Order: sequence, then structure tokens, then C-alpha cells
Amino acid sequence: MTLDARRLQIFLAVAEHAGIGRAAAELGLTQPAVTRALHRLELDLGAPLVERHSTGVRLTEFGRTLLPRARSIEEESQRAVEEIRTMQGRGRGTLRLGAVSSLLAHVLPRAVDGLLARHPGMEVRIVEGVEDRLVEALVAGEIDLAVSGELDADDRVAPVGSLRWRDHVVVVAAGRHPLREHPGLELADLVPQRWVMPPRRTEPRRTLVEMFRRAGLEAPRVTVTTRSITALKALVADAGFLSVMPRPLFSAERAAGTIEALAVPGGTRARRFGVYRRRGGVLPLPAEALVEELRPVIVAVAGEPRQTTTPPR
Repeated sequence: MTLDARRLQIFLAVAEHAGIGRAAAELGLTQPAVTRALHRLELDLGAPLVERHSTGVRLTEFGRTLLPRARSIEEESQRAVEEIRTMQGRGRGTLRLGAVSSLLAHVLPRAVDGLLARHPGMEVRIVEGVEDRLVEALVAGEIDLAVSGELDADDRVAPVGSLRWRDHVVVVAAGRHPLREHPGLELADLVPQRWVMPPRRTEPRRTLVEMFRRAGLEAPRVTVTTRSITALKALVADAGFLSVMPRPLFSAERAAGTIEALAVPGGTRARRFGVYRRRGGVLPLPAEALVEELRPVIVAVAGEPRQTTTPPR
């Protein structure tokens, strides 16, 4: 059975607005037309998709299951049209890219610059986030590529070829933090300090735990959790917190003397980075073009990576 694209579009509008009337207004249809299309989609699937109540509608269990797939179908349709227009010279193409902050400050600017030099009409949309959010964005179709710390490949996310490289994550503190005067500083001395970190189940947080575990220590208690790199840096530089960061992420602060690596044995960990895509489906042409630009940049940053295969189509 093939689902009708127009009915899926109407279902998405109903889900977004949680109401028949609001969806009809957005689509320029009458409420009865929206109701009929929704009812026919339910008949096609043999399951109710929405429940009506006094203030609108809510999705059923079946509707919630269909929603991400309907979004994916809509996104793929739009991208197919966009790519064909680009190939015909009637469109410019859009790269939807997600990345962790350190790579936005270090690796990606050069790759994006090269991409736009070769494809000056292309548009680039960048989402910044830590690994768990990037996986969510990939799966939801909000981005086509994620450039981040190592992700666990599963039935949703796959690496692109073998574009992988290493950097280093270090314990950081303010340039004038009192610990810098501590003779014979050890990781154990850092446990009672105040720490600011990204959330659990992110690569920086796992790095922190592993760093202390290897020294036979319990990881320190994280006092402040934030996804904001601006807040994290401010708490380190101005409020005496400790954190762990890849070196490129605080290069400007290091030059200014406000944040610096803390010289402590065991306070440096290698971190792997890679390029990831949604598993299955077609990698859009703008994403393929960025992959080609990334290779020489990665070579310059970290040395020759392993042989890169052609991105899967």
C-alpha cells in the first residue's frame, strides 16, 4: 500500500496545529475537506490517528507512530524537488548541517568556505549541539550530516565512510584559578571542586567520567549542567568552575588568558570525531559536496585519515 502524499501533508498540519480548523486555515482548505482527507488516511491505515476533544485534537498512539515517518517523507520529497531544480540550474541547494561547538570553531569554517567557493549559490544551515541533540536532529530530518564526537552507529545513524580523526580534551580552569598555585596537583584534588558540564549521555560528560575512572576515582559531582557553551565558558572564566573542553573550543580565551588547560597528570583525554548521516535513504548532493570538502581539512588538522569510501546513496 502506498500512502497518499497530500493526505500525509494534511495529517502533518493537523498534528502541528492540534486542530482541524487551524490546519485548514494554514492549508487554504475547508474544515470538511481536511476532515475527509484525515478520515481517508485512517481508512488506508486501518487505525485512528487523532482523538477529538473540546479544544482540538490529539494524536493517538498510531498517530504518534506515523508522525516522524510522515515528516521524513515530506522532507525527502522537498529535498528531491530541490535537488532536481539545482541540477537543472533553477535552484541553489541547501546544506543542513549539525556540529559540536569545537568543530564549528575549528574544522568546519574551512570546509564551508571551500564548499561555498565551489558552489556560490548554495545555502548552509547549521545547528549547534552536543551529541545527543545531533542524533535527534538527524533522525528527525532536521539535518543531513552531523560532525561530532564519536556516535554509536545503530539502525538510525551511520558513519560516512571513514572520515574520522582525533583531538584532545583537557581539564580547564580560569587563568587565575587558585589551583594553578597548588604544588603537585593530582586529579583527586579536583574532585571537591565545582564543575560545569554538558548533560549526561553526552561525549564530554562520558570523557569526564572516564578520566577519573582511569585514575581509580569517582567522577566529581557536576554542580551546573548546561548545553550553552557561552554559559559554560563564563562559569569557568568568571566563577571558578572547572570543566573539560577540546582545545580548539577555548583558543580565543586561551589567547586572552581567561581560560587555560589545568596542568594535572591524567587530565588529558583523546577524543574521536566523525561525520554521520541517517541510515538508509539518499545523502543529498549538498551533503556529499561537504564531505568532499572535509577530507583535506581533516588531513590538515589531524593527518591522513583512513581511506574514505564514497558516501552511501
